[in-house]
This record gives sequence, C-alpha cells and structure tokens, in this order.
Amino acid sequence: MGHREDLLEGAKRCLLAKGFLRTTARDIVKESGTNLASIGYHYGSKDALLVEAYISLVEGMSEGDGDSGWGTGGGTGSRAGSLERFQEVWANVIRSVPETRAIWLVSFELVLQGDRMPEVRKLLAQAQEEGRSGIVPLFTDVPEADLDTETADTEGRLYQTLLQGLMVQWLFDPGTATHADQLTEGLRRVIAGVTEEGERAG
Repeated sequence: MGHREDLLEGAKRCLLAKGFLRTTARDIVKESGTNLASIGYHYGSKDALLVEAYISLVEGMSEGDGDSGWGTGGGTGSRAGSLERFQEVWANVIRSVPETRAIWLVSFELVLQGDRMPEVRKLLAQAQEEGRSGIVPLFTDVPEADLDTETADTEGRLYQTLLQGLMVQWLFDPGTATHADQLTEGLRRVIAGVTEEGERAG
C-alpha cells in the first residue's frame, strides 16, 4: 500500500480505538507508519482524513460478510421487496451490533459534536445523502447505480431513519431494543391498516 492507503487504514484503526475527537494527527501517523506531511498532501487535513475513514467503515458494514455484514449475499430465499426480506435485513443489522458498536459510537459522537465542527459536519452531510442510496439495494436487489433519485430520497430516507433509530436503542439498552420481527410486524400492521382504509374509502 502507498501512504494514502496506509493513512486511511491507520485512521480507521484510530477511530475504532479512540473515537473522532480524541484521535490526533500524531496518533494516525504512529498507527500508519507515515508522517505528518503526508496527511496534508493526501487528504488536506486530519479531519478530512478521519471523515473518509469513517465513511469507509460505514460502507464496510453494509458490504461486509459474516457477523459484521448486513447484506444478504445472494444466499437468501426472501424475495426482494417482501416483508421477509425486510425482516431478514434488519435481523442482519441487529446481529452485527457487537462487531460494529465502535463505529456507531463514532457516529453518535459526530452527531453530538457536529455544531462544533462545521467543516466536518458539511462533509458528513454529503456522505449521509449518498448513504441513502447505498442501503436501498439490501431490500430491493436493485444496484445502487440503477436507483433513481426519487427512490433514494424516499425509500432511502425511510431505511436510514429506521437504521439510526434502531442503533440508538441497541447502544442504549439492548434489553429493551426493538427486534427485527417486532419492526416487521409493526410495518405489516401499518400496511394492513392503510389497505383497509383504502378499501373503505373506495
């Protein structure tokens, strides 16, 4: 790997071990085996490097396999767009919490400190917008590159909001947090209620 890749990997390890605010440029240099000047040369600033490292960690959660992966990996028997697929994906997300806990702690650290870091907040807001389209394929099997803007901006927002809410619950108190079957049953009841209301109106 070159210095750019070494820095990114070192920054990811620092984020997981120390969080965003406590990680210094010297920590990254020590962890990556590079030098301070290379941070500015390749990323512009320490914060920009940490944001890219954070985004890479989040992307890894949805793309990974095993205990830390959310994807269905093509081995599912659930039809895309079905309630079964909905439940399966959320079960995978919840199952990954022990492996991804440190990443989510960084996420909420950034949420709470965003007002103090306007440039970081701006970079993360852009990444969040892109993340909406990244989660939709888990439920639909439609490749991210083929998604239209409206789908990403509606379905993507829905899944993103559910994801963030679930993670708050699971980090705060796993004993009372919502499970995938409960979330799915809630959605099923909402769909049934809307359908019944539509039939009465018709």
